[in-house]
Amino acid sequence: MANNTTGITRIIKAAGYSWKGVRAAWINEAAFRQEGVAVIIAIIIASFVDVDAITRVLLIGSVVLVMIVEILNSAIEAVVDRIGSEFHELSGRAKDMGSAAVLMAILLALFTWVSLLWGYFR
Repeated sequence: MANNTTGITRIIKAAGYSWKGVRAAWINEAAFRQEGVAVIIAIIIASFVDVDAITRVLLIGSVVLVMIVEILNSAIEAVVDRIGSEFHELSGRAKDMGSAAVLMAILLALFTWVSLLWGYFR
């Protein structure tokens, strides 16, 4: 089914769908809510630490990346759950890989924060 909407209307509709997705993740995914609170705290900390603009962007960007990966993981889990509730090796593998992606994003954020703020706290 083709979508014939163009221009600003398409952008407005896309923004609405995106907001609906963020809202669904917040309502249905405890991990998203927990990481969301952690990201808000991290952004506040990054805003008050005396670092240059590029470092601040890297600090904030690394934690926002965790949220992006968590949304993608939640989408994968929703699709797998929609397909069926019976166990299938590929379904389990898809969910495990999504979870691994979130873990890697978290580790990347931690590495970014530690390496960039090492000199600040020394």
